[in-house]
Amino acid sequence: MVHAPARPPAGAPPVRINLYSDTQTRPTAAMKDAMFRAEVGDEQHGDDPTVHALCDRMAALMGKEAAIFLPSGTMCNVVAILTHCGKGDEVVAHETAHILFSEGGAHAAFTGVQIMPLKGAGGMFTADDVRAAIRPKTRYTPPQRLLEVEQTANIGGGKVWPLAQLNAVAAVAHGEGWATHMDGARLMNACVAAGVAPKDMVASYDSVWLDFTKGLGAPLGAVLCGSSDFIGAAWRWKQRLGGSMRQAGICAAACLHALDHHVDRLAEDHANAKALARGLRQIEGLVVEEPETNLVFFDVKGAGCDVPTLQRRLAMQGVAVSGLGGRVRACTHLDVTAPMIEEAIGLIRAALHG
Repeated sequence: MVHAPARPPAGAPPVRINLYSDTQTRPTAAMKDAMFRAEVGDEQHGDDPTVHALCDRMAALMGKEAAIFLPSGTMCNVVAILTHCGKGDEVVAHETAHILFSEGGAHAAFTGVQIMPLKGAGGMFTADDVRAAIRPKTRYTPPQRLLEVEQTANIGGGKVWPLAQLNAVAAVAHGEGWATHMDGARLMNACVAAGVAPKDMVASYDSVWLDFTKGLGAPLGAVLCGSSDFIGAAWRWKQRLGGSMRQAGICAAACLHALDHHVDRLAEDHANAKALARGLRQIEGLVVEEPETNLVFFDVKGAGCDVPTLQRRLAMQGVAVSGLGGRVRACTHLDVTAPMIEEAIGLIRAALHG
């Protein structure tokens, strides 16, 4: 579903305006300095003080008892589901969830769970949708163990789950004895956009993780949070999957720097996304979704173009965008400035007219 060429077209110049994803961010000079100065130790052996500092801070930020540092958000999802569920159990999630769409079939390959996909606008579903998904508890049906949500909803357009809706779907799940898990890849974008503290946003969820490699700009790393018992069990899966690290404080220092310096500035990315959407709406034939955070989705069919063609044309002008769910996705982040947004609008207009 992602129209992403393996490499830029022949003759394409270096990318100047990278709207492909917030995963494209590069560590700032200040972040690199923090990494260089980090106190380190053997993380797997429990001797890295910077990793401990990050995990303690994240647990407090999310209002949970404990946390674990992992290389990626995908590993956080896999570890969480392995910890919450057994083989043959069922996870209830949105039909466009990252665990279904973008993790290479990891949950079929490793966790042995099946995933019940729920429909809903903007990558979200309601408490009534969850009630309708409850199976009778018989030997013919898989045990339902986990409800999973994604904040923000990526393919849903970067939409922010309202806090009341998050709590309502979690209440139904807990009433059935299920656990709840939040994929928090862009959780801080949601918190900044909604003006809700992280611990309040995730209070109804038994486990949650935050990705530091997207809008927060770190080179790698994500932190999974939950109860002490949950994190203790998650450590075994981290070991089994090869997620244990050595002098990981170098990377944990980047994450701590991001928490100190890159959270409030996410509002700039959201403002740039809105500016991009306003400009794109002036181009005839485009259907542009209103962004709530840093993701701008637009349909180019009405302009007589398709996603791969637009990507190729823009690449020849040094602009990168992605394609997702049949739409173009442009993602703002700390390496994209307001002047770049204005230039990108003009280049997109020119590319659509061939």
